[in-house]
Amino acid sequence: MLRAADATRTAPRTAPPAWLVVALACAGQFLVVLDVSVVNTALPSIRTELGLGASGLQWVANAYSIAFAGFMLLGGRAGDLYGRKRMFLVGLGLFTLASLAGGLAEESRQLLLARAVQGLGAAVLAPSTLTIVTSAVPEGAARARAIATWTAVGAGGGAVGGLVGGALVEALSWRWVLLINVPVGAVVLAGAARWLAESRAGDGRRLDLPGAVLVTAGLATLAYGISQTEAEGWTASATLVPLAAGLTLVGLFVAVEARTTAPLMPLGLFRLRSVSSANAAMFISGSAMFCMWYFMTLYAQNVLGYGPLAAGLALVPSSLAVVLGSKLAPWLMRKAGARTVAVLGTLVAATGFAWQSTMSAHGAFVTAIMIPGILMMLGAGLGATPLAALATSGAAPGEAGLVSGLVNTSRVMGGSLGLAIMSTLAAARTGGGETPEALTAGYASVFRTGTVVLVAGAALMLVWLPRRGAAR
Repeated sequence: MLRAADATRTAPRTAPPAWLVVALACAGQFLVVLDVSVVNTALPSIRTELGLGASGLQWVANAYSIAFAGFMLLGGRAGDLYGRKRMFLVGLGLFTLASLAGGLAEESRQLLLARAVQGLGAAVLAPSTLTIVTSAVPEGAARARAIATWTAVGAGGGAVGGLVGGALVEALSWRWVLLINVPVGAVVLAGAARWLAESRAGDGRRLDLPGAVLVTAGLATLAYGISQTEAEGWTASATLVPLAAGLTLVGLFVAVEARTTAPLMPLGLFRLRSVSSANAAMFISGSAMFCMWYFMTLYAQNVLGYGPLAAGLALVPSSLAVVLGSKLAPWLMRKAGARTVAVLGTLVAATGFAWQSTMSAHGAFVTAIMIPGILMMLGAGLGATPLAALATSGAAPGEAGLVSGLVNTSRVMGGSLGLAIMSTLAAARTGGGETPEALTAGYASVFRTGTVVLVAGAALMLVWLPRRGAAR
């Protein structure tokens, strides 16, 4: 029985339609991104019921994000070696069971453990979602449209998190922001087990265990150090020690990968201009874009007096805009090329950030939230699709899962670092004041800084992104 040299595949007798495969993969991605933000609106209720202090409450969010960021590259490589479908099912199964455990938690430590396992499941699941999408659709316009759908669903998950969380908390209880994942996860699991075809690299390589340990520990430690900045500040030893340790571990990982015969992360990938430039651009863009939802929600609630559900509803136009931008991007890519669309989207988002930086303590919904929010998220949708397409266009089939993990890692680490820095800037500008005027000044400084970051990112894209590649 002959086998292909680079891949082995096990498919059902009748291959499912590509749209069904893309829909299943996107459903998994939606759950992963949704849980980054959906819990935020439930934090006050969690604190009341489980008696968590300020630091414990912070760890409800951090336990998920640290595990998510730390295990992402390992999850991507595991998909290449052991099967993308298998890792999709394992990751989604872990995520669903951890959601059930978290929703039923009676003690704070049970909830924190469940959130960490959720993050681990998400790290295994997320790289497989993009790899499954790119494997199901041949390269070209159809793949660009599929990636646009994946981008829109992922961005939409982050966008509607506040709305879904607010509605569930007000109508039911905080537990349902986790329990809602159980029936949805079960349906997606059943569909994936039935319809997804297996694929993996078939060259007999083993997992690079030293590299896996180093990069997982390094990224998780970096994410922990970043998470400490809000409570401890940037100069505290509780922040500097894990940041230094994380950078050291990542440096050791690079040294090990340069010497091993079967590396977890072949360093030659970064010689591909499309991979290195698109991931750098995604890191920079993510550092600004990720902050948008967080500070817009704070502005709506803390300054304008919106409730959790009303704040979520106020951002619905922005959620629709990111979907529209993602769907427009493939058409524009065929006309103007991926690099041009990425730069255009980033500049549109920068325009929205600049508008938002003029916010006042008595702003009207249309001019203070809706229009700048639409510009920011329209640009985000336009920019993210070509970047994801470029980042995955130059890699060999056997590296697809790893590159997908790298894409997600760049976005998550950029967003985490950006949020930590922007929170520090807002606090410094506010100067401890709690009045609407003081808070508005702090939030406005965040959007001014985001404008500068995005303009710099657009310039970087113009110079570094390849002219051709994903635009086919």
